[in-house]
Amino acid sequence: MERKEQFLTAMLQQLSPPRGGKNKRIKLSCWAKEWLEGVRLRVKESSYVKYCNLLQNHILPELGEWTADQLTTGAIERFVQQKLEHGRKDGTGGLSEKTVKDILNTLKEVCLYAANWDLEIPCHFEQIKIRRRDGEVRILTRQKQLELAQFLVSDNSLTKLGILLSLYMGLRLGEVCALQRGCISYHEGVLSVRSTMQRIQNLKEEEPKRKKKTRIIITEPKSSSSVRDIPIPPFLLKRLEPLKDLPENAYVLTGSESRFIEPRTLENILKRYLQECELEGVNYHVLRHTFATRCIEDGFDVKSLSEILGHASVNITLNRYVHSSLEQKRKHMEKVGEEIRRS
Repeated sequence: MERKEQFLTAMLQQLSPPRGGKNKRIKLSCWAKEWLEGVRLRVKESSYVKYCNLLQNHILPELGEWTADQLTTGAIERFVQQKLEHGRKDGTGGLSEKTVKDILNTLKEVCLYAANWDLEIPCHFEQIKIRRRDGEVRILTRQKQLELAQFLVSDNSLTKLGILLSLYMGLRLGEVCALQRGCISYHEGVLSVRSTMQRIQNLKEEEPKRKKKTRIIITEPKSSSSVRDIPIPPFLLKRLEPLKDLPENAYVLTGSESRFIEPRTLENILKRYLQECELEGVNYHVLRHTFATRCIEDGFDVKSLSEILGHASVNITLNRYVHSSLEQKRKHMEKVGEEIRRS
């Protein structure tokens, strides 16, 4: 953490080198510092922390001393490939595609900002493609989903209720943790998603001797499309009925205005529940995957599902979250050759 503080302080205290002319010898670390200062005013705090980490851990250690003319398409392609194959700091392999995409997008924004320094970057970022490695995404079978659901409705636990909201309404982990009673309209039978909870690193320069390395923040959802109203299934609306008289600011997971359950804690609670149900290899996001897949199997139109999930486009819903189950594939294959059996 001290290294991160020193990194941030150094970046904010450096003086900008003189401009003028197309000085291709200016190092990337110089204009990256100024870009980071400017972006801090435009993005959420969690995004700013992410940019700081990507710059410190991945971009500047390897590219910080590079000059503008060295940032060619081929050089950045090799940098990206190295991150995919050997990017983990512990030496155990490559970074995830999402992390590498975040690195590349951040580097692209930093390089676009170089125009403010009268610099021309030779890299054509649009030519750099990160191939998607489609691994098998886990979803619960209908039988396993039913077994988990029966366990979750076995008592009036609020944490079990919260997990049901993900399994049968597709809410994200942070959205469930931030959900308050006032977001439930009993008259209209609608749940409004207006906030999300996450734990971020504490980078406040004015607290150099702080004890806590991280803190919880509650913000608006990650994008405008994530702000949404979802009709509540009747069985869930009935289970939400006991919360009706709670204060509007009370958290659904605790029934308290002052006490909440953070995402990491809810993940651990789910793990304990899954062990009791003898379900293995399931993480919290599998609930959302399962919800989306079941909806498609049961005839949902993709546009409606996309809006319920809070996606920016239908393609995200189809490509990222909806996966055909083995039962669905078997059902389709059983129809093949029906005319021969009938003859």
